[in-house]
Amino acid sequence: MPESIRATEEQLLDFCASNPHWSLQENKLHRQFVFNDFVMAFGFMSQIALIAERCNHHPEWSNLYQKVTVNLTTHEMGSISDKDFILAKEMDRIAAKIL
Repeated sequence: MPESIRATEEQLLDFCASNPHWSLQENKLHRQFVFNDFVMAFGFMSQIALIAERCNHHPEWSNLYQKVTVNLTTHEMGSISDKDFILAKEMDRIAAKIL
């Protein structure tokens, strides 16, 4: 598995500008997804879990009924990396299919 590349401040700002649903909170990429119901939210999480496992990059997330709150960071680096950008885009892609 290739090494993660730490995101620069410019890359973080560019990512958030290009992906306005994502923000920076406590040095993590943050987003809340809102689905129609719990089953849709859980289905989203199940699909992302498979992708995350394959990439060996697991999100910090929680689910409350139809909401899934996500915080992404690369723990071994103590910062946001390219892996977080990739997983965020995959989450957006899967959510767009469901929503």
